[in-house]
Amino acid sequence: MTQIKGCRFARLALSAAAFALAAGAAGAQTADVTFSRDVAPILQRSCEGCHRPGEMGPMSLTTYEEVRPWARAIRGKVVERSMPPWHLDKTVGIQDFENDNSLSDAEIDTIARWVDAGAPRGNPADLPPSIDWPEEDVWRLADRYGREPDLVVSSDPWTQTAEGQDQWWQPILETGLTEDRWVTGIEVRPSERRITHHSVVYLQQEEQPGDHEAAVDVPGRGSYLTEFAVGKIGDVFRENTGKLMKAGSRIAFDNHYHSVGEELVDSTAVGIWFHPKGYVPKYRVYGGALGVRQAMDTLDIPPGKVTVHHAYVPLALPARLENYQPHMHIRGKAMSMEAIYPDGRVEMLNHVANFDFNWHVNYVYTDDSAPVLPAGTVIHLTAWHDNTEANRANPDHTQWVGWGQRSYDDMYHAHVNITYLTDDDYEQIVADRRAGRTDD
Repeated sequence: MTQIKGCRFARLALSAAAFALAAGAAGAQTADVTFSRDVAPILQRSCEGCHRPGEMGPMSLTTYEEVRPWARAIRGKVVERSMPPWHLDKTVGIQDFENDNSLSDAEIDTIARWVDAGAPRGNPADLPPSIDWPEEDVWRLADRYGREPDLVVSSDPWTQTAEGQDQWWQPILETGLTEDRWVTGIEVRPSERRITHHSVVYLQQEEQPGDHEAAVDVPGRGSYLTEFAVGKIGDVFRENTGKLMKAGSRIAFDNHYHSVGEELVDSTAVGIWFHPKGYVPKYRVYGGALGVRQAMDTLDIPPGKVTVHHAYVPLALPARLENYQPHMHIRGKAMSMEAIYPDGRVEMLNHVANFDFNWHVNYVYTDDSAPVLPAGTVIHLTAWHDNTEANRANPDHTQWVGWGQRSYDDMYHAHVNITYLTDDDYEQIVADRRAGRTDD
């Protein structure tokens, strides 16, 4: 009996020791994750763009001292994938984007393990060099092009009262161009971001017979040029492409303001970089608010309902889609963009499963991932709106909602830059891509 007790005690002791070793190893593995070496690089790449002094993030996350009090909150946001804002469904459609700032599964695991280990600082010598972020009053694209904008057009000042309803300021200004110029990049810079929800910029100019109908796509406003919104400052166009601004053209602003508790004044500037004089790119890029006309005619959201609406946009010519930016208001729930090919085949291009009106994410395709579509393809947009009590952003689920510009109204469309191709160019791009996949 004594021997049995001794053996049982020995087995228990060995089990306890093994458990302690395993727990210690796990703890050491978790504790091995530090802010300086592992977490800071992730925050620099995907978070500091908004979470730094002067930007729209509610707190700065550029140093350990700034990050440490928010560690638990950061863990929750990244694990649920609400931050950084990247609302694209990663299980379907195209997944290669030039501006993808979303976190990988490994990065999310790193942040979670760091917080679970007590958010250790680690060795400060392991910190990556700090980023020299630009000031608010500089043009972000100046570094890319090596110069200030070639043309700046600024809206007349607007004073937003401390309290009151949303307001729109829609001035139209001359560009002053005396000759046609090709645009390679555009940036929109409000002087007072605190009151600027977004600024859509349209181009008004005379189009010649043969110019594609997408050159004028918003009745009474003109063709979509670019936009500022939370998460977007403008557009950069690919090599050998550009938007055409003609002599005598005009810029039409559509600035949406909201009150923030104090009277503030904004003047929104558009900075434009041109290709060199005399240079004509091979392709002209057209900006489209795809689906907006159908939404204006058909949007109907009854009280207490989740609704689904569809828009169909045919492509008269072969085309390359450069980006996908869904737009809805606070009842917006999700939006997909599909291609219906002339042979009847349907391809899901992208689906934004968790649309968030607080962020206007522009998903910019890479050179190799941008969808190239034959003439006769129909772009199919599907928009879901949630006008139920379950939608926490919904101000009143008992109200009928139709198309309108106020945030409490709703709408749907997709901002998409379209490059039209010749038949020969379309066939060549398709052949090159097939050859590239074969070589891989």
